[in-house]
Order: sequence, then C-alpha cells, then structure tokens
Amino acid sequence: MKADPQQAAAAPAAPAPATAIRRGPADLTLSFVNDATVRFTAAAAGDAEWLLADRLAGLAAFNALPIETNPLYTTYVDLRNAHLDEVRPYGTAPSVADDAAGAPLPDGAAAFAEVCENRVTALAMSPEARAGGLILETLETTRARDPKLLRELLEGGCALPENDKLAQMTRALWSAGLLLRIPDGLRLEKPVVLRHVVGTPGTAVIARTIISVGRDAEVSVLEEQVSSSTAPSGPSDPQAFFAGTTEVRIDAGSSLSFAGLQDLSLRQIAFQHRSAVLGKAASVRWALAQLGSRVIRSRIDNTLEGDGSTVEQAEIVFGSADQLFDLTSYTRHTGRDTTGNLLSKGALADKSRVYMKGLATIDHTAHGTDSYLGEFGMLLSRQARSVAIPSLEIDQPDCRRVAHASSVGPIDETQLFYLESRGLSPEEARKLIVLGYLEPVVARVPLESARERLRELLEAKWEARVVAPPAAAVA
Repeated sequence: MKADPQQAAAAPAAPAPATAIRRGPADLTLSFVNDATVRFTAAAAGDAEWLLADRLAGLAAFNALPIETNPLYTTYVDLRNAHLDEVRPYGTAPSVADDAAGAPLPDGAAAFAEVCENRVTALAMSPEARAGGLILETLETTRARDPKLLRELLEGGCALPENDKLAQMTRALWSAGLLLRIPDGLRLEKPVVLRHVVGTPGTAVIARTIISVGRDAEVSVLEEQVSSSTAPSGPSDPQAFFAGTTEVRIDAGSSLSFAGLQDLSLRQIAFQHRSAVLGKAASVRWALAQLGSRVIRSRIDNTLEGDGSTVEQAEIVFGSADQLFDLTSYTRHTGRDTTGNLLSKGALADKSRVYMKGLATIDHTAHGTDSYLGEFGMLLSRQARSVAIPSLEIDQPDCRRVAHASSVGPIDETQLFYLESRGLSPEEARKLIVLGYLEPVVARVPLESARERLRELLEAKWEARVVAPPAAAVA
C-alpha cells in the first residue's frame, strides 16, 4: 500500500530531459521528501514524540545539507540516469506474513529475514541461534517489546553520518526496519541472511537495518538486495527507488563479517549507507559486490574508536550498459593502534562509469595507526570511465603506516600474453583476468550458495557485455 497522495505536496515534477545531461540531486524531483510525508509516516507507525522529533531533525538536515560536503568530490556527483518524478514511498510499516517465523532457512544459515517490497515474508532462526539469545525482528516489534531500547538504538541518527544529505533522508522517512542483536559472548558459526526484494515501478522502499554486536561476540551477515521481478522493464515504466542503511555498533573484543550482494534491476535507483562504530579490539570486515541498478550511490563510514580496532573493506563493481556506480568511503581513526585496510575495484564495460572516493582520517589521538586505501579501475571498452580519488588527512605523525594507491587502465597486455602463450584464447584470457580481479570479494561471502550465485552473476555480466576494443589508459 502506498502513502496517501496528499503527502506529496510539492509542485508537479518536470519531465525527464530528452537528452542525457549532467544532473545532480538538486535536479531530482524527490517531491515526497517533505514535512507532510514525514508526519504521515510517523502517524501511520504510531511514533512517540521523540521519534517524530528525530524524523523532523533528519528532514531539517536533508533540507540544509548540500549533496556533497567534500570539495574533492563535488565534481563527480552525476545522477543523469535517475528520474524519480513518479516515485512515491509506501509510507507504512511492512506487514508481517503469518508464516514468516516458519519460513525455511537458506542452507547453512543461522537466521533469515526477507522483506519483499512492503511485506516481511521471513523472520526465522535456527534452534542454536534462538538458544544463544540472538534477536532478529522488525523495528515495529522492537517498538512494542522494548520502546526504551528502540530509543537507545535510533535517537540522534544512531551511527548515520550527520553530514550526508541522503542518509538524513532515510532517517526522516524510513518505514521498513530490522534489528539484529547479538548478545555478549555469542559466537555463531553460520551466517545471518538479510534479504531485500524490491523493484516495483513507481515505488520507494526506505529501510533501516540496525546491527548491535555485544562484547566478545562473533557473527557473519550476508545482505542481499535483489529485484522483485525478472521480467524486463519497458522504456516507459517508471523507475523504482531503494534507500537503505545498515547501522552497526560493535562492542569490545567482537567481530562482524559483512558481505553485501546488490543485483537490482536496471530500472532501480539505489542509495546505500553503511556505518560501523568499533569498540576496543573490535573488528569489521566488509565485502561488497555491486552488480545491478541503473544508479547506485554507496557510502561506508567506519569509526575506529576503540584501541586496537580493525576494519578490512573490499568493494567491487562490474558495470555494463550505462550504469553509474558512485562509491564513497570514510574511515576515521581515533583510538590507538588501529588498523584500516580498504580496497575498491571496478571492472567497466560498455558505457558504464564508476567514481571511487575514499578518505582516511587519522586523528591526533590515533597513535600507531596502520591505514591503507587502494582504488583501482579496469576499463573493458573505450567508452567506459573510472575515477579514483583516494585521500588522507593526518593529524598524528606517530603512525606505523599510512598509504594510498590508485590506478585506472585497460587489462595488462603482459598478463594477456602470458595466458595466451599457455593456450587460452584472447577472450578466455580476458575473462580469467577480469573474474580473478574481482575474486577477493567473492571469496569472502560466508554462504557457499551465495558465493556460487555471485560467480554466476559475474560470468553472466561478462557474457552480456557489448564486445568492444580495449580502452586506452586513462590518467
């Protein structure tokens, strides 16, 4: 069910331009982001006064913030393929299917949540996870069960970046929400699977996922974002919009391994925000694969507050057609002896584009920091484009290592020559190099079936690309 039409009180949207021109978010007609929609969403959910105030604070931040606060990155805001004039949010919390708790678990999973558009179709746990005290529930259930906990988790924007316009939009307008809570001392061998199934034309799904990891705990999570329809969309069909956050807090001595697989329809526009705040000796491993969506904006924020905390992050892109991938990463080291190892890789075919932007900040308190940031683009056609902007901000000279690296160019001809000299055809050699280039993220996916599916999707993208001569190197 969609929101009341009266909530979209803005003026009618201008039609999409006949020719693609550069356009930023100020040109997007997100007419539903307004006071009326926020109050409608809050009333439909029965929000307490504090939560309505929190939503309105998010709306005020959305209205006040520019789309990009970092002057290094403002040139690379480009949403020419996003046409959200007809999109409207559901505005009400997802209904829960009667048999959601009895849904079958994916093979090898400890727990499973699935949200299809505006309906929760699975909320299931293994006996071991339930006995260990794992909590996997909707935020609506948390509201009814423990309103004080909900306030502790959400008030003030949780771990969302305060300076990100679109993250604050999600803070203001979320209606779907999941809570994953791992109690102190619980160490799960099997992963938790969270799945969003979206893509109905003209709809907007705005969702928050809260992950709270207690002390001395260990968990792995697989998050899947997949299309709700396999039928091809017509050129006149309106786009679909997904805005989702994953907000993580990891207490002392705990670890989270998080794998994300995004394979949405090319009629989908998606904005992702993932953030993690780490305690003493805590660690997080991000492994993210971006394959689908016409336009995807992904931002990751890591805050290493605790001494000895660690983040390992790898994000890959395989672009085709005219897809646009906008990847941004912010890592702040504040504790002593913290470690960051961040890697972004893109393989670009046809007319696809990727912007890889990263900033590692070492605060004055961060003695003994070890930080590396690498961004690499591989161009598979002359029309593909890749931009890599790794950057550092250092306020503490006492570091073990602080480094960054980047490169953009075609497949290495010496690698091709070597493989062809071993009997492979040029096409087989190129495929082997490209898929091997992206394998570091594939190998980190914690569920075997998901790993194999990701490999199949990458091979399918390779086969579907428009074959073109190799691109010349781009500085």
